[in-house]
Amino acid sequence: MSKRIAVFLFLMISIVAKASFILVPMDENTQKNHLKAYGITFWCLEKNYKASWLLNYRGGSFLLPDAIEIRKECQIRGVSFEILSDSEQISILNEIASPSQNMETVILEKAPRIAVYTPKGKQPWDDAVTLVLTYAEIPFTPIYDEEVLSDQLVLYDWLHLHHEDFTGQYGKFFGAYRNTPWYIEQKKDAEALATKLGYPKVSQEKGAVAKKIRDFVIGGGFMFAMCSATDSFDIALAADGVDICEPMFDGDQSDANYQAKMNYTNSFAFKDFVLERRPEKYEFSDIDMTEKRRIPMDKDYFTLMEFSAKWDPIPSMLCQNHTQLVKGFMGQTTSFDSGLIKSNVLIMGNCELNGEARYIHGEKGKGMFTFYGGHDPEDFQHQVGDAPTVLDLHPNSPGYRLILNNVLFPAARKKKQKT
Repeated sequence: MSKRIAVFLFLMISIVAKASFILVPMDENTQKNHLKAYGITFWCLEKNYKASWLLNYRGGSFLLPDAIEIRKECQIRGVSFEILSDSEQISILNEIASPSQNMETVILEKAPRIAVYTPKGKQPWDDAVTLVLTYAEIPFTPIYDEEVLSDQLVLYDWLHLHHEDFTGQYGKFFGAYRNTPWYIEQKKDAEALATKLGYPKVSQEKGAVAKKIRDFVIGGGFMFAMCSATDSFDIALAADGVDICEPMFDGDQSDANYQAKMNYTNSFAFKDFVLERRPEKYEFSDIDMTEKRRIPMDKDYFTLMEFSAKWDPIPSMLCQNHTQLVKGFMGQTTSFDSGLIKSNVLIMGNCELNGEARYIHGEKGKGMFTFYGGHDPEDFQHQVGDAPTVLDLHPNSPGYRLILNNVLFPAARKKKQKT
């Protein structure tokens, strides 16, 4: 009789302890590869597995069903994971649900369709987003002006803007690189593409692209931009119908007093900015803080804001990290003058030494956008021709995690923001 009881108790314990879930921890000390962990979660969504994002729980961990192929995929990609029983999963979810905890469980429903706006022939290391998407093994489709102007953005949920110049001034590289073969070739290619698409000037063609992207966001799309794609996009929208290009860019004079003709209601994030008129100056406007900041490299950090996970899940998702202090990095557009940011735009990361904004988010129509200053989160001062960043050396990069937060959050089941 006692033997039967012992067997019964053993079976009961086995059932209770049966693994039913996989926890992919995202805290600092446990996860070996934060970046590839996003790829695992995306892979699960593609295979129609259920997934949850545990906001503020151990650095923004992911909860996945326990399946042999998920375990194997984690092992292959070098992603740390823990096996949970039903009771352990219930305990974690109860802890997260407690009103006293700034945590929330967000259901991830479907892998978003991702497009990266990037010129043909660009290598993954030319852009931090394509670099980390490739490293995390998250699939994306490269698109450029032809696809945008032929209304192919409707095929995608999420769009990243490459470090593009939407003003038609060829990245303001004229001063330093106008005689280099690559600059001459890029200018020639851009002019040929504009002509092919029916525009007399590159500035007009890029402006049309910017407006198509604007419409994509207003219609419900998610747009993410870094470095010069942030301010040049807003400038192009504000300058719609105004010639701000000097003769070396488009062959004729700019409009007289074009600064007074800027329409800031058209821009997404910035207001009252003053354009940089000098063509030899490697700058678009006073939005960027690159030349105004005086922060040494060893003190260049920015702080992520803390939001209520239960009441403001979107900024909470976008700020998930294993640290609130993120190493700074420069770019053509390094950061944003806080005084030039519209009041309805949320600052999610700023530098406490000078108050500059590094990471901002807003809504436009039915969609959303995020602007992230700088070029490469693990290359402090990236130069033209520099070797690519090797992400195997930075698998736990907090700066790159912010990019992947933006990639994944369109998968979340939508909740209305309370504040």
